This record gives sequence, structure tokens and C-alpha cells, in this order.
Amino acid sequence: MTEQERNKETVARIYGTCWNKGDMNAIDEIFAEDVKHDQFLEGWPTGRDGFKTLVKFWREAFPDIHEDAIELIADGDQVVSRFRLRGTHKGDFYGIPGTGRKVDIYGAEVFRFENGKVVDYIYHEDTLGLFFQLGVLPLPSLQIAGVDGATS
Repeated sequence: MTEQERNKETVARIYGTCWNKGDMNAIDEIFAEDVKHDQFLEGWPTGRDGFKTLVKFWREAFPDIHEDAIELIADGDQVVSRFRLRGTHKGDFYGIPGTGRKVDIYGAEVFRFENGKVVDYIYHEDTLGLFFQLGVLPLPSLQIAGVDGATS
């Protein structure tokens, strides 16, 4: 098995164990302690603990969250994935109490690996579609994790 194949398997594992099961031990095994991710909300921890906070945040709002890798493409030390996220909104999400509505959105992520661990991570998902499915208007973009508010 090549390193790229192993990295793709690791990304598939991120969906199957970290997101779908909330397995924090798997996060410890997969992500470098100082993994770089610049999209966390203000006040959240950085590094691996920030990723754990992100997973907990989503799983509290969508306890039945299920993510699937639709496509995995490896190039060098990076794996790009297109994923599908489904779940039922049952808990607080950016100040929006659970609506009981089901969501079904797609997104993309880029993972960079060093020595078998994720060291850099960025994602984008259909946030607008998510908030439409919840029946609410989107919040200002700078208040939503995963939305880059920078202008060119």
C-alpha cells in the first residue's frame, strides 16, 4: 500500500470514527497535536483540541450526524475529499435551538499529512444550504466556522 493510499484510508476513517462516532481517541491518533486549522471560532482552542471542539460542537447540534466520503483524491502529501453530511438538528447550533429538521449537505476538505498524521486541515461546506434547510437566515459569515470572511 502506498503512502497516498494510507492517507486516503485515514481520511475515510476520520468520517467513520471521528465524525460519525465522536471517537476522541481516534482524533488523537490521526491529528498532530498542533494541526493547523485557521477556521475555528474565536475563543476555541487551536490544534487537535480545536478539532475535537469542532466535532463536539457539530455532534451536540446533530447527534445523529453521518458523514461519508464521496470522493477521495490524493496528490503528494495531501488528500482532498468531497463529503456528504446528514443529520437531524436537535441541539443548539450557533444560537439556533434544535428544530428537529433533517439536513443533507455536501462539502470539501483538504488534509495535509506528515509522518502519517494530519498537520493541516481546511474545509468548506454548503453553509447557506444548511441554514436554508434549518429554516433560518444565515448568520454573519464571520460568526460561522468554516466560512472565510477575508476579502480579496
